[in-house]
Amino acid sequence: MNNELLAVIEYWEREKGISKDVLLAAVQDALVSAAKKAVGPARELRCTIDPENGDIQAWAKLVVTDKVISKHDQISLADAKRIKPDAQLGDEIEVEVTPANFGRIASQYAKQALMQHLRKAEKALIFAEFKDRTGDIVSGVVRRFERSDVVIDLGRYEALLPSRERVPTEEYQIGERLRCYVKAVENTPHGPEIILSRADPQFVIKLFHLEVSEIADGTIEIKAIAREPGFRTKIAVWSRNDKVDPVGACVGLRGQRVKNIVRELNNEKVDIIKWDSNIKTLIANALAPAKPKAFEIDEANKRVRVLVSQDQLSVAIGKRGQNARLTAKLTGWEVDIEPEAVTAMGFEEKVAQAVKAVASIPGITEAQADALVHHGFLGLEDILQVEVADLAEIPEIGDAAASIIESARAEAQRRTLNINPLPAQQ
Repeated sequence: MNNELLAVIEYWEREKGISKDVLLAAVQDALVSAAKKAVGPARELRCTIDPENGDIQAWAKLVVTDKVISKHDQISLADAKRIKPDAQLGDEIEVEVTPANFGRIASQYAKQALMQHLRKAEKALIFAEFKDRTGDIVSGVVRRFERSDVVIDLGRYEALLPSRERVPTEEYQIGERLRCYVKAVENTPHGPEIILSRADPQFVIKLFHLEVSEIADGTIEIKAIAREPGFRTKIAVWSRNDKVDPVGACVGLRGQRVKNIVRELNNEKVDIIKWDSNIKTLIANALAPAKPKAFEIDEANKRVRVLVSQDQLSVAIGKRGQNARLTAKLTGWEVDIEPEAVTAMGFEEKVAQAVKAVASIPGITEAQADALVHHGFLGLEDILQVEVADLAEIPEIGDAAASIIESARAEAQRRTLNINPLPAQQ
């Protein structure tokens, strides 16, 4: 049993990195508790465990007296001289008081105490190692799922990737290796807990720090970031050196740097824009490829009204308003995007022309064309860019969405063939 106890101590020393001396000290504390029950209220009771063979002994300090009144506190002069020949009355002598079969009982106590101390020591090690690693990127293996949270094995410790920190478009498999951002190390009632994230914008910033040397050395600074995890990120960068192009440096030769980041983000789109202290320029950069026509700035309320041409409206707003929403997050301003004002007659004429052009596509009726135009799809190019599910949300279109997109694709192919006719056969 004692050898088994030593084996447990050596295993945890090897696996968890906790000193064998620390574990033996914890065991000895537990042995004292066990000895007090087995021996009784002996004076200055202590226990030892031999680190070589695991033998457990109990010791007590007894006072040498000519008449023993309490055997737990005193020892006769004759008995004391057998242990220490020069013993005198009033001396303190340490005497072994190990009871019979104490080793088996003590081992059970020791194992329980060892496990309790091990848990405390492990928690202390976790906190000591990770308290200064908040903000780092770590790599681990998906170990298991607890409801929608993911437990990540970091080697000697486990960390938690909560559902709120997961990317909604990502699915993880047990055994899969993940890189995550250490968001926090929290002291919970159950001990320290390492909280990881893949959805935090700081994860993207840290990836840029690791990938772009000019950011790591401070030449280029990340001024702002806006992210919708799994879908799109906008990041504004600025260079302290006029000779260094911040956007070009982040993109890298042949786009390799940003490709590496996009690959880590599972193909999340990343827009890198140049930071500018002028809010008009910054918003114009953020809305690209849309080209704003005019700005109306409300400094007091940090609100800006952006006017764009009618054909640029859908590009500026983006799919489900994503481009406009991320621009607002990036700049910290409320951004309202509106079409450029046109005269009533001119507008009606343009709508009629657009309806006529869309209706000229074989397979699209005039009523469908009218509905499409009034929902911002002003031509063949706009229809080709939309998804069936988005088009089906238009009440007048509904189930005809798929056939309309197919008709648009067929028309696009026909026009391409007309522009680039095949050479006549000889």
